[in-house]
Amino acid sequence: MFEQLAGLEAELEGLEAELSAIYAKGDRHASRDAGRRHAELKPVVDAYRAWRVTGEDLEEARQMLAGEQDAEMRAFLEGEIAGREAALAELEAEIRELLLPRDPNEGRNVIVEIAGAEGGEEANIWAGDLFRMYQRFAEAQGLKLETLAGQLSDHGGYRDVTFAVKGEDAWRWFKYEGGPHRVQRVPETESQGRIHTSAATVAVLPEAEEVDVEIDPNDLQIDVFRSSGPGGQSVNTTDSAVRMTHRPTGLVVSCQDEKSQLQNKEKALRILRARLMQLEQERQDDALSSARRDQVKGGGRSEKIRTYNFKENRVTDHRIGLTLYALDRVLAGGLEEIVSALAAEERQRQLEGE
Repeated sequence: MFEQLAGLEAELEGLEAELSAIYAKGDRHASRDAGRRHAELKPVVDAYRAWRVTGEDLEEARQMLAGEQDAEMRAFLEGEIAGREAALAELEAEIRELLLPRDPNEGRNVIVEIAGAEGGEEANIWAGDLFRMYQRFAEAQGLKLETLAGQLSDHGGYRDVTFAVKGEDAWRWFKYEGGPHRVQRVPETESQGRIHTSAATVAVLPEAEEVDVEIDPNDLQIDVFRSSGPGGQSVNTTDSAVRMTHRPTGLVVSCQDEKSQLQNKEKALRILRARLMQLEQERQDDALSSARRDQVKGGGRSEKIRTYNFKENRVTDHRIGLTLYALDRVLAGGLEEIVSALAAEERQRQLEGE
């Protein structure tokens, strides 16, 4: 491991010597890759340098103890040695964690798609509740949320809604949210007071930059139409809504939230790029389309990643068996404990080599 670290230190020193020249050339691909690699290397190398200095200090203290006769000084040195040994162990654990495979999407913005699934109009209402939960969660983490597209339902929910979350930690905080989210409660549409079980699906995609995905305009079929809202009523009287079809893949994206056709086209392109980049990542992993399909699945109530039970004020994440009796806090945007537990479980599996 430490031979590898010496090589990483040499790579960082070489990269730092070249960064100014790389940025000066104006090559967006090279600048982005160099910046990301520097961000990956620096914390590992900093920890390695601290480990090396601590090890040298520890060896020096051990040599001094070997030749020391004074009892008081020996006690002092023994304390110093114990402290440095503990620090060395902590640094080794930190380095092992830093050397875990880095998520290639770390540092990216995300695009999140929520859709009502099983449960009729109650599922659409639940999709709207999830959207508002994520709005509050993003705000609590200092992230910016931007709505890209959405279809309102008749009772204030969403048939589907797509939004972007922007910020350095967007992927880190949102990447575990993909999958069916099940809710158990008495719906607003229920007249007999019975508890219903419904579900909404969430898909989380890393947002692609233009340098990541190049789209040939000739591959796009763009149709324009008039926007409409719940119940089919017209929202405006101009053909500003956009339906964009990517012919090679068959992917279709519709945007109608903006009054400007150009703005709707730009938003549709952002969603399309994210979907195309995910398809390419999945192809490279020899699992074409599996990640998004695994997230969304059929949207059925049995295919859930998380259950929200209103009667018991309970949230259960089924992937790690975590249950919190704090549904009100979670819906107010307090997802940190759940996400942190999922991240810790992922790190532990990586450390164990699974």
